[in-house]
Amino acid sequence: MDDHKLFRDGLAELIGKFEEFSVIIEADNGSDLIKKLKKDNPPHIVILDINMKEMDGYETAAWLRDKYPDIKILILSMYENENAIIRMLKLGVKGYVLKDIRKQELLQALTSLVQKGYYYTDLVTGKLIHTLTNFNENDTGAGIKEITSLNRREIEFLKLVCTELTYKDIADKMNLSIHTIDGYRDALFEKLHVKSRVGLVMYAIKNKLVMVD
Repeated sequence: MDDHKLFRDGLAELIGKFEEFSVIIEADNGSDLIKKLKKDNPPHIVILDINMKEMDGYETAAWLRDKYPDIKILILSMYENENAIIRMLKLGVKGYVLKDIRKQELLQALTSLVQKGYYYTDLVTGKLIHTLTNFNENDTGAGIKEITSLNRREIEFLKLVCTELTYKDIADKMNLSIHTIDGYRDALFEKLHVKSRVGLVMYAIKNKLVMVD
């Protein structure tokens, strides 16, 4: 039996044991998924592997984003490199976990996708922030013309969020209290319509406030 099918069968059986969830579609790859999707009964969540024949996870995620934007995509992969994670986040993926995930964390990921709309682990946040090696702390004014809704201090804060500094470190660097920094964070969550630090980082990347190799 194909290793991928063996893994998928085991995963489907596991999810079937979760009271809150059930499997309505199993597919060999993206092309197979497209054939099996029904417009009148689409799944709330699609779990994708990156490495699939015919139509891989990247292509499938892009297609789902365009055709079924309400479906939440959870990547379940063996790849933990920064490029794979960032590429998937740019494609609108709402969760990314590794294949060695424990049963309870899988349930937590699925539940979070339904309740919050996303599931980002420390792995994703850490890998994403670690790639932003071109951050230039002296270039706090770049992008202001394009990001007209943000003031200079908000942009400075947003760039610092894209480093490995903690929020307390950011407060020290900006000579502000941690309470004020929390206020910046919460205000930007609302203004930029994001819900996490990963969301802030993705906004900064998309608007070229920071560069990723």
